[in-house]
Amino acid sequence: MNTKIGNKNLLSTNQYLEFKNQGKVLHIELSKPQHIIGRDRNSVDLVIPEDWQVVGRCQAVLRKEGEDYRIYDGDGTHPSTNGLYINHSRITTDTGYLLKNGCEIYIGQNPQNQVLLKYYNPANPAIATKPGLQSISLKNRSVLIGRDINATLPLDAPTISRHHATIDTDTRGRYILRDHSTNGVFVNGQRVNSTTLLSPGATIRIGPYTLIVRGDELQILDQGDRIRLDACNVVLETKGKRRLDDVSLAIEPGQFVALVGGSGAGKSTLMRSLLGTEQITKGVIYLNGEDLRKNFNIYRTQIGYVPQDDIIHRELTVAEVLTYAAKLRLPPDIDVAKVVEKTLEDVEMSHRRNARVSELSGGQRKRVSIGVELLADPKLFFLDEPTSGLDPGLDKKMMQLLRKLADQGRTVILVTHATANIKLCDRVVFLGQGGRLCYFGPPDACLRFFGVKEDFADIYNQLEKPETVIDQAQKFHSSDDYRRYVANHLSPGNQTSQIHANNKQGSGISFTKQLGILAQRYFQIQQRDRINLALALLTAPIGISLITIALKDIHPLILPAKPDATLAPLALRVLFVFTCAALWVGLSSSLQEIVKEAAIYLRERLVNLSLFAYLGSKLTILSGLALLQTLLISLVVLILFKSPEPKLISWQLGLSITTFLTLLTSMSLGLLISAIVKNSSQANSALPLLLIPQIIFSGVLFKMEGIASKISWLMLSRWSIGAYGTLVNINAMVPAPMKLPDGSTVARPFDPTPVYDATWANLGLNWGLLCLHTAIYLTVTLWLQKRKDIF
Repeated sequence: MNTKIGNKNLLSTNQYLEFKNQGKVLHIELSKPQHIIGRDRNSVDLVIPEDWQVVGRCQAVLRKEGEDYRIYDGDGTHPSTNGLYINHSRITTDTGYLLKNGCEIYIGQNPQNQVLLKYYNPANPAIATKPGLQSISLKNRSVLIGRDINATLPLDAPTISRHHATIDTDTRGRYILRDHSTNGVFVNGQRVNSTTLLSPGATIRIGPYTLIVRGDELQILDQGDRIRLDACNVVLETKGKRRLDDVSLAIEPGQFVALVGGSGAGKSTLMRSLLGTEQITKGVIYLNGEDLRKNFNIYRTQIGYVPQDDIIHRELTVAEVLTYAAKLRLPPDIDVAKVVEKTLEDVEMSHRRNARVSELSGGQRKRVSIGVELLADPKLFFLDEPTSGLDPGLDKKMMQLLRKLADQGRTVILVTHATANIKLCDRVVFLGQGGRLCYFGPPDACLRFFGVKEDFADIYNQLEKPETVIDQAQKFHSSDDYRRYVANHLSPGNQTSQIHANNKQGSGISFTKQLGILAQRYFQIQQRDRINLALALLTAPIGISLITIALKDIHPLILPAKPDATLAPLALRVLFVFTCAALWVGLSSSLQEIVKEAAIYLRERLVNLSLFAYLGSKLTILSGLALLQTLLISLVVLILFKSPEPKLISWQLGLSITTFLTLLTSMSLGLLISAIVKNSSQANSALPLLLIPQIIFSGVLFKMEGIASKISWLMLSRWSIGAYGTLVNINAMVPAPMKLPDGSTVARPFDPTPVYDATWANLGLNWGLLCLHTAIYLTVTLWLQKRKDIF
């Protein structure tokens, strides 16, 4: 054995290994049919220095195979602690990996201390893998990192900006990183806020790439194009019920994995746990060796997720859906049209690019939802029931599409009930009741394990009884299949690391830009729904115009020449219709606006959606709609009703302000309810429940006294009618009390009240309370939406 730290003796023609550990280089020559690598001098022949702690006492076994060597993890029987990885796939103790000239293998998964092992065979120089670690010098220059091909360090990924970050030297010779990007830079797990000092050994995450500072060099450790998942002893309990029961499994990069089992077995729960959005009770989910839940913010742009509900707006065309999603998720300097065109080709929907989503079949809609996620080119992909409701032919096409995505290097995980095409998968996870793992491995081996021939449905029948599920789970955990497909591959990762990313929700896209994109999309959705838009604009004007049929030649808003005891109550009833019409159209225009896109909101929020921009876009477009409704209502009132002449402000202006504030406040209340309810049906049912109290406590139908007067303060109808009544000067319409000969007075149908005092203070109070109601409703809506955040 020839062992040397430093440069390799180039005169040797034998195969040799090169180890790199944080700047230290070790060369070891290979000459025997079998070698054992490790730190234990008593049991290995290729000895690694004792201070290289990431290398195990017995790390790997090398066995000669043809002109090269095959490497096995651990001692060939028991896996090592930190493992051997090639492109994040773990090399096992049983099958090993055949080394070829230039092959690179990592020991451990922590970028801070992992060791690079590189194999060389001078006898076969033509057989070579990709070149080794790319590195650039940081010394005496400004370094630009980004998607620009002319950057000092060009990095290619859709989520990376053209000029993503720069590294410069300060006056003390230290390296300072400055973030210029949309999707951010993470240094040692923490997102950079403008600038940060790069300490020696600092780990930098830019898009999918992992970089590390070694001395005066910046090295690319990982291109992020291969992602593995390890679930270690995962337990999930809610309200005393165990939904996942000590589940462990290892999903290698590029594998296509199906989560199957009976209804209620925990398939979707396991998927959300692997995705990182479900808080588990015990255990850890590792992504490339890091705790996914604690570092989710680093990986959020690298994970694709298609929930069971469609995450696309039905009113938009296929191309529009993808274009808006690209603008929200990708840097503004990217060629959106080019990305959209490529995505359409990937999901085979180019021929339907101009079709509205509402015109597509179920399978085509799923393809578009997948396309939305593919825009950022994620390497980890989750799908919940993507084939649900599809006929057998479409089911097969969807599975073939997912197989293609996995073959391109993505790790694809789906929940499904359909098993007709499950053999296209690399691995099957079979769960039983109570979230027990009954099997994990290849589909063919699954059939053998359960003793069935061809039909996976027979396995469902076997796992119907709880006692059978328990027996099968115990049988699997003690089987060779568990050792071969779980134990030998499971990689717990760096459990001692104390560095975790800040998972606070944030968006790299500026608030104003995101607000503009969301408002444009919402406006386009609104104008496409012509029938609802027409109803929203015309309902109130038509309803108000019908009053003139009942009134005939009476002018209810004008002070009479002679006292008329019936005029004030009549005027109030007319104003009451104005308010009710505004309340109706305001609420009906907004009650569905949040709940109907709940799935879209939650998915976009998980990526980078700004909550303020989201609600701001709703408020912006609804305010524009309220302005149009105000214009139409005011025109109808001014044309069909003789106008009063208020002393405080012109009737036209006062009418418009009061109508607009009533509409805006009712729309804000509608958004609040839309954030509370669980589905559109509940939103529709809430409409009469909202209107009835507004009618009862408006102060028109009933006299508000005692506790009723206090409740009326909570009703926006009270303030709307108060403002209208102040402008019309209802109190001035009430004649003086009529005295009888005996000195008593006749009770009037309506008594003057401070609610309708024609003063600026009273008018300002009514308008101000409408604004206060709006602010409260929107604040509570914001809080409710914030509570839906997973992190």
